[in-house]
Amino acid sequence: MTAATKRLFIKTYGCQMNVYDSERMKDVLAPLGYTSTDTPDDADLVLLNPCHIREKATEKVFSELGQLKRLKAKSGGNMLLGVTGCVAQAEGEEIMRRQPAVDLVLGPQAYHKLPEMIARVHRAAGERLETEFEVEEKFDALPLDRQVDGPTAFLSVQEGCDKFCSFCVVPYTRGAEFSRNVDAIVAEARLLIRKGVREINLLGQNVNAYHGTAPGLEGGDDWTLGQLIRHLAKIDGLDRIRFTTSHPRDMDDDLIEAFGDTEKLMPYLHLPIQAGSDSILKAMNRGHTAERYIKIIDRLREIRPDVAITSDFIVGFPGERDQDFEDTMALVERIDYAAAYSFKYSRRPGTPAADMFSQVPEEVKDERLQRLQALLRDQQTRFNQSQIGKTIPVLVTGTARNEGQMAGRTPYLQATHFEGGEELAGQIVNVKIEKATLNSVGGKLASMAEAGV
Repeated sequence: MTAATKRLFIKTYGCQMNVYDSERMKDVLAPLGYTSTDTPDDADLVLLNPCHIREKATEKVFSELGQLKRLKAKSGGNMLLGVTGCVAQAEGEEIMRRQPAVDLVLGPQAYHKLPEMIARVHRAAGERLETEFEVEEKFDALPLDRQVDGPTAFLSVQEGCDKFCSFCVVPYTRGAEFSRNVDAIVAEARLLIRKGVREINLLGQNVNAYHGTAPGLEGGDDWTLGQLIRHLAKIDGLDRIRFTTSHPRDMDDDLIEAFGDTEKLMPYLHLPIQAGSDSILKAMNRGHTAERYIKIIDRLREIRPDVAITSDFIVGFPGERDQDFEDTMALVERIDYAAAYSFKYSRRPGTPAADMFSQVPEEVKDERLQRLQALLRDQQTRFNQSQIGKTIPVLVTGTARNEGQMAGRTPYLQATHFEGGEELAGQIVNVKIEKATLNSVGGKLASMAEAGV
């Protein structure tokens, strides 16, 4: 088999960082001749890149590995099988012990070593487990060239977390906060733009904790995310900038003001609060109050009145009383979200919250989650319906599900569909919104709407 015929299947679960990591693994493996396939059945290399945040994540990986073990046996042992990401970081030794069919395990800071580890496996020598934190080495070793699929792309600017929320495993699986330097980010952004990317989403576990260096530039010792965004906005061909995911503790005035003075920064902010009760926020070790969070949103809306706010919520955190939950509901009413993600609390081994007393019964979690999600659905539907009658610039990302339609995203990250040809892909077009559902908006090209077509 020649290098050009090797097939790679990556199954990605979870957050945007995992999606980015999977894309970069493809880039790392491309020089070895690996091309992507949509199924593991005929793959030469299968990688699982799972998220460790959710409950029973490791057991789900072992279930997947059990099925893949049979595929590997059918291949005569020629298929290589690997586990990457946060689960690999947290459970690597256990994975190797329980599932000998696994050829390699790599933590999120080690996937640049994939070619080396594959070579080791083929030589049937060396260590198969690589989970050390070497985040700076990883970024230095990654190829600058990237595969691009469409006009939008993630660009990782920050990794790791120093916050140690009591429910979260990220500080243990991704390591301490690390920020890339400005020159490296700009170089990658320019390359993406040359490949047709028009919207870049700056990515990090705590992206607004960014504090990278900018050699040779004013204030170059320690740039904020606001400074980085303004700098990137000067690049010709880059039309839209987003960032995710943020922490309220790191929402400084400079970043808030960037929403008012940087036109390319989209009017959209995902700012997880997790709960609206100060006692629960304290137990979560979030480091901010509900009042502080509300002041951030109020200030942002003062500067950018059309901004769409989204968030994350955890229901049923240990010790959550009825009043704590009602405080969360009151905060949701006060903020009025464009969208939000909400989950029942689930124990993550090794986190402080897993050993807390006063675990909330499942039936109570279920009831609270249903109430919260009903309110959030109403708000999301109302926000989408508020766009009806407006003409909105939409970045066209590709064809839609229905024949003759194209799909795209509004500045508020709403999924959008409208009648149009494939020649519009990658363009920003004005769409007059005529209908809205919970999950999307639809309309007509403004030129067609004006013509009465």
